[in-house]
This record gives sequence, structure tokens and C-alpha cells, in this order.
Amino acid sequence: MEAKRILSFLTELMANNNREWFLEHKVEYDDVRASFEQGVALAIARIATFDPSVAHLTVKDATYRFYRDTRFSKDKSPYKNHLGAYIAAHGKKALHGGYYIHLEPGHCLLSCGNNWLPTNVLTACRNEIMANTDEWLKCVESAKFLSYFGAGEDAGWDDKQGFGMERLKTCPSGFPRDYEHVRYLRMKDYCCWHCVDDSFFEGDGWLDGMERIFKAGKPMMDFMNSVIDDYE
Repeated sequence: MEAKRILSFLTELMANNNREWFLEHKVEYDDVRASFEQGVALAIARIATFDPSVAHLTVKDATYRFYRDTRFSKDKSPYKNHLGAYIAAHGKKALHGGYYIHLEPGHCLLSCGNNWLPTNVLTACRNEIMANTDEWLKCVESAKFLSYFGAGEDAGWDDKQGFGMERLKTCPSGFPRDYEHVRYLRMKDYCCWHCVDDSFFEGDGWLDGMERIFKAGKPMMDFMNSVIDDYE
């Protein structure tokens, strides 16, 4: 994957996000898109070595349209400023969590887990945490998990690392407020992410780095998927 070239194109696009410029550079876009998709194919193959559930996926299963849906957005820029791939065994639209690769100038990252869950599934996940607290803590308070994703409660998608993009201000209704680990019940998603340098995806070594990061987050994701799968 020619990450430097991909990010260079995206940087230029961010300064010229309009249809005229894009059409003039469509051949270049097609080239960087093909390079990115080659990287996604390699990522799927590598992830399948430690998570066979994704082995059946194709690049098309994991990638997205580059055109933005601007119907309900104040930002009418027609194109995205990043390339992303969500490698999830049950598909991009499923609740079942997966692995996400994101290339964006100045904000490349790797993420895994679930970025949204409906209330009934969230309630089931919270109950599972309370019923199996020790197992949950082994997943999210291990040295490897904390080194990549941290333990901060106020992290957001723009931060270098984090676990949980949104959370309630107080304990969810129906759960004990004095539960020792209530901060995990306040979470509205179970997504963890780790930002990497723009140079991370250059060369061949990025697959090893990706594997280490995803393996650190996988136990947490597996814990949640075991609950979520009952609802799909």
C-alpha cells in the first residue's frame, strides 16, 4: 500500500474539495484507491490468521463509497477526506463488532469494537459486564489494552487513543449507582482506537503493527460480540 501517495492525494483534496478538481484528478484517485484496496486485502488476510471469522470477506465487503451524503450536513463538501475499511465478519451494517482501518492526513488510526448499539443491546451488554466483571476487567484493564487504548473517560475520536466515544453523565437507569466499575456501564459504545503516525502504513511492517493493536482489543470485542450475536 502506497500510504505516502494516498495521504498526499487526500491532503490536496482537502484543499480542493470540489467536483471540478476531483474530475481533473480522477485518474490519480483511481490509482490511490486501488493501492488502498490492495492494503485492505492484505489486512483481511492477516486478520484472518488470528480471527478466522473474517476470512470470507472481500475488499468490497469492507470498503465505503468516497462520495459524502450531504443531504443533512452543513458541510457540503462532496468527497470524504479519508479512506477507511471496516473488516467485520457480519458485514459493515451489522451490530457485531469488527476492525477498522482509517487513513486521513494527520489522523490515521486503527480501531475495533462497536461504535453504536441500540438501547436493548446496550442493556444486555451492561448486564453481562456486571455478571462477569472479572472476565471483563481482564479484557479492558490488561497492560496491552491500556497501552494502546488508555483508560481515560473523556477521550474522543480526535484524541490519540481511547475507549468509548460516547457515555452517559450518570449511571444508566436500572443499574446500581454504587457498582465499583460503573464507568463501563455509562458507555454508549464499546469502540477502542489508537492513532498512528502518517508513516505507519508505509512499507510492509504495518501489518505486524496492526496485528498487535487489533489483538490487544480483540478480547474486549469478543466479550461484547458474544452478547450482541444473540440479537442478530
